[in-house]
Formats: sequence, C-alpha cells, structure tokens
Amino acid sequence: MRIEAITLREIQMPLVHFFETSFGRTTERRILLITVHTDGPEGWGECVAGEDPFYSEESIDTAWYAIERYLGPALLGKSVEKGSDAPALFARVRGHRMAKGAVENAIWDAEAQLRQTPLWKLLGGTRESIACGVSIGIQNSVEQLLEKIETEVNAGYQRIKVKCKPGWDVEVFARIRERWPKILLSCDANSAYTLEQMEHLKKFDQFNLLMIEQPLWHDDFYFHARLQKQLTTKICLDEAIRNRRDAAAAAELGSCKIINIKVGRVGGLTEAVAVHDVTHRAGIPVWCGGMLEAGIGRSHNIALSTLQNFWLPGDVSASKRYWKEDVIDPAVEVSPEGFIKAPTTPGRGFAIKTELIEKLTTRKQTLRSGAKTAGD
Repeated sequence: MRIEAITLREIQMPLVHFFETSFGRTTERRILLITVHTDGPEGWGECVAGEDPFYSEESIDTAWYAIERYLGPALLGKSVEKGSDAPALFARVRGHRMAKGAVENAIWDAEAQLRQTPLWKLLGGTRESIACGVSIGIQNSVEQLLEKIETEVNAGYQRIKVKCKPGWDVEVFARIRERWPKILLSCDANSAYTLEQMEHLKKFDQFNLLMIEQPLWHDDFYFHARLQKQLTTKICLDEAIRNRRDAAAAAELGSCKIINIKVGRVGGLTEAVAVHDVTHRAGIPVWCGGMLEAGIGRSHNIALSTLQNFWLPGDVSASKRYWKEDVIDPAVEVSPEGFIKAPTTPGRGFAIKTELIEKLTTRKQTLRSGAKTAGD
C-alpha cells in the first residue's frame, strides 16, 4: 500500500453523562480522527489522547502536532505491506504513543480491508464474541452511583468497575456490596494513593474485589510490588505499562496479577499484541481498557479483545452508554448476556458515518507528500 495522504480531523462530541475520575470531570470529548489514504483502501484510526495531559503526557493538541510535523511525513509517499511496519518508521520519535497508535491503527484497518479479512482475525484473534464490563465514574452521590450500577447490572454487563479516590472508596464499596454481594466488582484509582496509605488500602480486601487498578504512581513498578505483597486483592497495572518490556518487568517483579491493555497507551495494535503475548506467557490475564472512545477507537478495542488472553471482561461497552449517536454504523451493541460479537466484514467491521463526522468536525487538515493542504 502506498500512503498518498493523511487527513486529521478534530470532532467534538458531548457525553450522554459526565465521566469523573480522580483527574477530574469530563462532559464533552474533543476527538482526533485519522484517515490514511492509500492507493487502495482508506483506513481510519482514532487518537485516544484527552483534552489535557492528565492521564498521560499527551493531549489531542500534542498528538495533532506530532502527526502533522513528524509521523505523517515519515509515512507519506512510502509503501507499507502491513500495519506492523509503522513502528519502525516512527522509531526516531520518542513517546507520543497515542499519536502513533492512531496512525498505525488506521494502516491496520486498510491492510485488513485489502486482505478482505476482519481486523480481529488479522491480529490473530480467536474469540468470536468478547465479554463486556463497564467503568462507572465518580458520581455526585453514592445513591446516584447505585442507580447507575443497577442500570448496568440489569443490562447484563459481566463486571462493574467504579472509579475511586481517597474519600470515595471504602464507604462506597460497603454500600455496593451491601446491595450486590456477588457481582464481579473492581475499582480504579488512577494513581490516587501513595504507599503511606497502605493500611487504608488493606481495607479494600474485605470487599472481594476482582482488582484494584493502578493505585500508586502512574510510572511505578517497585512500590506496586511492595504493595501487592501486602494485599489479598489483585493489583492491575494500567498507566505504568507502556510496552512489552514494562509488562515483562512487572511480571518479574510481581508488581501486579492483572494488566489492562489500552491500544493507544502502548502506541498501537502492534505493541498491544506484543504486550498480550508477554502476559500470556507469564500467566497474567489481561483485559482491554477504555478511554471514552467514539466508535472508531471502540472497533479497534473489539478487535484486540478477541485475542486468547483477554478472558477478563473489558471496558468495551455499548456506544449508547456514552454517545447519543456514534460515528459508526451499526453502533456497538452489547447482548443481554454481556457480550459483543466480533464483526465479520473486512477491516474494523463498522461503516463510517461520514456526514455525521463532517457535521461534528471543528478543524481538518490533509497532509500530502511534499505539501499540506489545510481544510476547515
């Protein structure tokens, strides 16, 4: 495939309901979409970087800069055989993993279309359907949180994950367990605690949680290993796992017993598959985390989640939980039993709603070999 042009689009989409973590509250998403134009199929990717550099060092604006200035020019005019060729072309650029992932995943999409195969099969997936859980943010009150959990339990989701932070944890878990003693429940701290709070974190053990996700510093393995030795509850690492080497180090140190793989966080599908393979060999189960993706990013998450070691319910949930109207057709749906079926059509498996995307677009730019053309 010859890369002839790359189009960057920023769209803005309001969330159906605000989503709050220890970083803050989000009510609307600015989303960067990437279209890779080849001499054959057209591939689409979505950058999961947030509006601000809170979850990671990246934001939508740094991703736009990295793609416009470095990643796009590294690809334009070149011929690539497969999506996994992209990391070598981007190797000179340090970091900017979410920006890299958006472009690389678009190439994977184009490759799957060219090969006339579903993306998930091209990745080596074996599951024809994936188990789904939900992530529920911090709410205005515990009563509001309980109402939301009830809605998702009734919808069939197989795992409930709640965000937590100091002051919104033990008492909240107690209320949840009082009402639902047996649901599969986990929590996500997004690095809200320190090792000095170990005695407090030990209180989490009484609630029979599937896991506590990234309780300590976002870049730490060592202190998580110390904490894991003191907890019955399994620690899951998220932000700290940036690549396959991090996964191998975490496994060797005993820093965690579960790993969350996010495609954008590790730099694209190539590295995500490599992290999966490392964890599979180490006997550490994985699941696919969400980043408030619209349908294009969500479709990539579905494809990744079909790999063998993704046997824990992930955060890949229905489009309607976040968006009044998603940018793909059909929208992602979850069965009453809590599963999403892997699509059978080539590529990502979902059509693009081009008219809706154009309506939502707030800026647009097309990069071409030797020149760039600004759009709206």
